[in-house]
Order: sequence, then structure tokens, then C-alpha cells
Amino acid sequence: MTDPTTPVDRDENRRQVLYWRLLARLFDTEEHASLESASLAVVEDIGLPPALLDPQASVDSVVQRHPDLAAEFDGLMTPEPDADDTTGTRDRAAEVRRAALVSKVLLNVMSTGSGTVTAEQLARWQADAGWLERALGCRPGELRGGGSAGAARSHGGVGVSPTGTGFGSGTPDLTNLIPTIGPDLAAIEADLVKRMRLREVLADPALAAQLTPSMSLIEQLLRDKNNLSGVALANAKALIRRFVDEVAEVLRTQVAKATVGTLDRSIPPKRVFRNLDIDRTIWKNLTNWSPEEERLYVDRLYYRHTVRKTTPTRLIVVVDQSGSMVDSMVNCTILASIFAGLPKVDVHLIAYDTRAVDLTPWVHDPFETLLRTNLGGGTDGTVAMALAQPKIAEPRNTVVVWISDFYEWRTEQLFASMTAVHRSGAKFIPVGSVTSAGRGSVNPWFRERFKDLGTPVISGHIRKLVQELKTFLA
Repeated sequence: MTDPTTPVDRDENRRQVLYWRLLARLFDTEEHASLESASLAVVEDIGLPPALLDPQASVDSVVQRHPDLAAEFDGLMTPEPDADDTTGTRDRAAEVRRAALVSKVLLNVMSTGSGTVTAEQLARWQADAGWLERALGCRPGELRGGGSAGAARSHGGVGVSPTGTGFGSGTPDLTNLIPTIGPDLAAIEADLVKRMRLREVLADPALAAQLTPSMSLIEQLLRDKNNLSGVALANAKALIRRFVDEVAEVLRTQVAKATVGTLDRSIPPKRVFRNLDIDRTIWKNLTNWSPEEERLYVDRLYYRHTVRKTTPTRLIVVVDQSGSMVDSMVNCTILASIFAGLPKVDVHLIAYDTRAVDLTPWVHDPFETLLRTNLGGGTDGTVAMALAQPKIAEPRNTVVVWISDFYEWRTEQLFASMTAVHRSGAKFIPVGSVTSAGRGSVNPWFRERFKDLGTPVISGHIRKLVQELKTFLA
């Protein structure tokens, strides 16, 4: 008879406690004190933060406080290929740990309560849903956007978890449920938006004025803009413009921190007072100092050079406008407009999902540009490359910024064309994320090949992209 006190049985009991608590929470709003206390004891004993059991704590907040957990969520619910229960090699302690993490992400996404939803609550749910999609080996937004993760996995590793961590044989593999989970997630999200009654709020100027623009809200407005009209559409545009102006102000400051171009000393400085170099003038005229009169006689004024050498530069920004890249789409649209205002910088903007659209005519106005985007859908970068390549007239004076998570359908074909652009002499900058938070997922297949090509992916805060562009334009 098996001793219930053995480590194997103890870990199995712990795992069952965590999953029974999850089921109880999903189907009953009332807390079960015994399950809660037992689960808390398990979580603390295995060294995980108690916040995992707090339904009000988002996965983002947990990861922010415990960054080492982020990698564990990636691919958390995908099968581990080498696990073999028949050999007795199951790591039951690891299964308990994964059970705690799985319970957290499932409970946050599946338990949405009832009643009116605020914009902040919607944003939190969308972030948590993104973590669930990552746990299933997909990119954030892919399942809700109707993407086929199964098909994606057959294309050069697309859709595969970047960490390779999995459930193991003792934890259910939910990846075969992806075709049904996707529509379910989309249905939950649609229900949250409906409960938010956003269209009714927008139709009332007083209520619309109380909305605080956020990336999540802007995404919903951009998705729903074709269904709005009259007062509701006007209020939606006002919210989008407010958000664009706020972000633009921050980005404009970052761009202004570094100057564009080197000083051109071949052109004499303009002899006006604002260019007067007082320190140099005093230093150069010190020989004219009169000790008796205690006066400095200035016989020559020196002026600062302000004219900078600038070569006409073409900046081609290609941005993925699929559902998982909304933050980047908004940020890069605004950033492109700022660079378009710099002297001798010719900016072109292309947005794509399964189709590509040239937004260059509106690049100076990010508000109008965003209104012409069509968020969602799949991802096929080859259609964007077909628009971008003809714009590269002088490769040495051209920089191509490609913003995407690079989960593509035609991986080999797209990478071959990107390699051709790089080898032509143009500056090619692949960017994995240009978000305010600096967090993003990049297809590891592309990441490794960009690294081998000598053009590593920029992934992080938008300041990194700003600095990279400033270095090229200097």
C-alpha cells in the first residue's frame, strides 16, 4: 500500500488542491475557506508569491513584482515533448508549480463576474488573456483574432513557445483545444465590451468626457469606428486625438534629446546675437585686458556654428497592424509623424496584416493615419515588402524600420527579402516591440536569424528605437 506521506503523493495532493480551488472559483462566487487556506499553504511552501491566489491581482502586476515568473508563463500549457510517464521521470514538484501558475491565468481570464465593466477592467482582462495565449504557445491577440495556431506551428516554428516549457505528462495539454478556446476568448471579450456599453457612453457627451484615454480604450475605438456615427463618432475621434496628442508630446521630447546631423563648419556662422559664443569671445580677447582700467577690450566676436550637415534620408516605417501589435501601431504612427517633421527626412509609412496599405499621404497627421488603419486579422509581411522595396531608391541613405512580433506565415520568403534589403546597403532595423511598457514577444525563429545577419531585434522601450534612428540620422 502506498504511503500517503511520500513526496510523490504529497505533490499529487498539492496539485489536486490547486485545481479543485480553480474549479470551485470558476463555478461558485463564494470562497471555500478550506480550499483557500490549503492552496495558500501550498503556494507559500513551494516559494511562489501569494498574489497568485488573489483574483484582483493581474498577471502583469504579479510579473512586475516577480520578473522571473514571466518566462514560466510562456508556453506553460504546451506539452513537453520529452516527458514520459512510463519511465517514472515526471517532475511532480514542477507540476505543482505549473498548476499554481495555470490556475492563476485561467481564473483571471475565465472568471469575469457580472455588471458594468470599466475601461481599466477591460484593459486588465485583455492583458491577462494575452498571458493565457502565451501560455498556450500563441502570441497575444492571436486566438482572439481568429488566428490558427496549429497552422502557425508548421511554418518555421511560428506559434511555438519561445521558452519551450510545458506541462509535462501529469498536467493536461490544452493546446488541442485551441480551436475552441479562441472563439471562447473572443466571446468573453465581446461580452466585456458590451457590458462596458461603450457606444452608449460615447453617445452622451457628458459621459464620454469622463473617459480616460488608454491604449485599451483606443484599441476598442479603432476597432469599432466603422460602427459609430454622429455624436458617438465625434466623441470617439476626440478621445483618439487626446491620446495621440499626449503620447506625441512624450515622444517629441525623446526625439529632441539628441540633435540630427553634425555641425557644418564649412558654412560661416550667422552673425546674430543668439549665436554669439560669449565664453569663447572672452577667452580669445583676454590679451586685451587692461589691468589699470579693469576693462576687457573686445576687438573680435565669435559665433557658434548652428548649420548641420544633413543628407536627405528616406525613413520607411513598416508596422504590423494585427491585433497583437496595437500598442506598437499607435506609437509608431505618432513617431513617424514626428520624424516626418524633421528637415530633410523623407518618411514613408506602411501598415499591414494580410493586406498592406501605404499611409504615407497622411504620415504628418497620426490621428488621420490611425483612422485609416484596420486592426486585426492575420500577418503576411510579404505584401508589405512588395510596397516597401520599390521605395528604396538610394540604399545608403535609406533606413527601413520593421515593427512586428514576426509571427509570419511566409517566414522563409519574407526573411529572404529582408536579407536582400540589408545587403543592398540600406539600414534595416527589426523591432519587436515599441510599447510604453517595453514588453513584447518576438518569434525566436526570426530573432536568431536577425542576430546572425548582424541586425539584432530591438525589443523594449520605444526610447531604444528613437535612439537607433537618431544615430542613423546623425
